[in-house]
Amino acid sequence: MAALPIFFYDGMFSPGLTTWLDEDTARHVVQVLRMQHGDRLQLTDGKGQVADTTITIAEKKKCSVAISQVTSHPMAQPALHIAIAFTKNTSRNEWLLEKATELGARSIIPLIAARTERERIRYDRWKSILVSAMLQSQQYHLPVLPEAMSLKQVLEHFGNVSQKLVGHCMVDKARQPLSSALSPHKETLLLVGPEGDFTPEEVDLCEAAGFTGISMGNQRLRTETAAMAACAYFNMVNHG
Repeated sequence: MAALPIFFYDGMFSPGLTTWLDEDTARHVVQVLRMQHGDRLQLTDGKGQVADTTITIAEKKKCSVAISQVTSHPMAQPALHIAIAFTKNTSRNEWLLEKATELGARSIIPLIAARTERERIRYDRWKSILVSAMLQSQQYHLPVLPEAMSLKQVLEHFGNVSQKLVGHCMVDKARQPLSSALSPHKETLLLVGPEGDFTPEEVDLCEAAGFTGISMGNQRLRTETAAMAACAYFNMVNHG
């Protein structure tokens, strides 16, 4: 039996409730998929809730559904939080958001470091990318995308995370290969710096906060490449 189409719905789920889909979703359901009254689809709120629904009204720009059943899906453990100093390249940033979501990152934190190139975030645009990637990869939990944080704020906010890693390129500071530094089954915070790397003072601050310095081979990777490679390795070690 083919899986039901699934869409994002930012609202409350309750069996027996009838609700209207937003205009973009309604247009896709009715005009693109040609779904009609009585057809079934699923909704997810990005927080683990999935609703089985049946279309009750299908018009050109309007579609309502009746919720018949709600299922809760637990978050995958352990969690990966990745704080990254995004670059000025919009397409590369959006590519990383998509791939990190597909790979199950719990949080994607825009990091403001000393050499960060991008501090302004288009949150509506970025959230739509996360939603699309979540649905495409058949997941039910949307990564948390907070406001941009300074390095100090990230260290304070995630101070209780059991495994803390910082990627940098300084050969005169202690580093371990990611494969050696990353232990499985531990909630993890990973810091990825800007294209100009973290400053020595920032690395010192991380080390004082209990971070392990990591490297990812002899090649110097772009910011988004390093972040994606670390996400993929974390996913393989814990969920592969």
